[in-house]
Amino acid sequence: MSWKSEISAAAERINGYAQVTPVIQSRLPGLDYPIEMKLEHMQHTGSFKARGAFNTLLSLDVPEAGVVAASGGNHGAAAAYAAQSLGYPAKIFVPELAGPSKIALIEQTGADLTVVQGEYANALNAAKEHEAATGAMQIHAYDAPATVAGQGTCFAEWERQGLEADSVLVAVGGGGLIAGALAWFEGSRKVVAVEPETSCALNAALQAGEPVDVSVSGIAANALGARRIGSICFDLAQGMTSVLVSDDAIAQAQQSLWQTHRILVEPAGATALAALASGAYQPEPGERVAVLVCGGNISPDPFLE
Repeated sequence: MSWKSEISAAAERINGYAQVTPVIQSRLPGLDYPIEMKLEHMQHTGSFKARGAFNTLLSLDVPEAGVVAASGGNHGAAAAYAAQSLGYPAKIFVPELAGPSKIALIEQTGADLTVVQGEYANALNAAKEHEAATGAMQIHAYDAPATVAGQGTCFAEWERQGLEADSVLVAVGGGGLIAGALAWFEGSRKVVAVEPETSCALNAALQAGEPVDVSVSGIAANALGARRIGSICFDLAQGMTSVLVSDDAIAQAQQSLWQTHRILVEPAGATALAALASGAYQPEPGERVAVLVCGGNISPDPFLE
């Protein structure tokens, strides 16, 4: 399997369905070097997840029962939006920690939504049960080839927009997004994984030498709260740089984006930037760095009545 060709095919497939998101140059307070940022929080439903959802639905035969997805919020909204756009019924399971703003976003798509007690893993189990009972097609949030190829289109698009960075920092939950980055760049650029200290499935797997279960908590848990890293990501991530950031650093990065650019993002969307702002990742002299801003579904939603 050639990931490069799969991602290129996905880019053609979702053209006209996914947004082309903008790129900006920034000099944030406290940093003495420029940062290139791709604003993927401006994607449909507020995160990169729409890419993988559209690629899945456009590349596979969807059964009469429609689609089912489990999500901490962003993937569910994207799967529901893609299904609605293409005329398929969607059943979405989310954990309570998804929060009211992401739950409302999913409800706005018209999808059939069930809120499950506990964390993402509980929602995933419920989605698997629904799949077995109805024959609906599961759109996995991160550990499926069509999902990874769809997320990889973000980085193919970024290169077409003139990406010059030596290193690209990407926040990690279950690993679909960073797997797409690793699959597309194929070592041509350094990809840095950034995770919260309290939700770090990839970092734990790299240390253990295999995917392992981790506990999940913290301010970014409803987007980066996978209990175990995806196998596709783990296979692609061998030898990569992985750093952890605190909740305080994530919150400060959110504030910095707002104060400097009036960019309002959820904690997950600021997690990659937090690695630079906090010093968890320190570029070498002259190293050009870029950050993917991945999600904008803040809670509480300031416009949610």
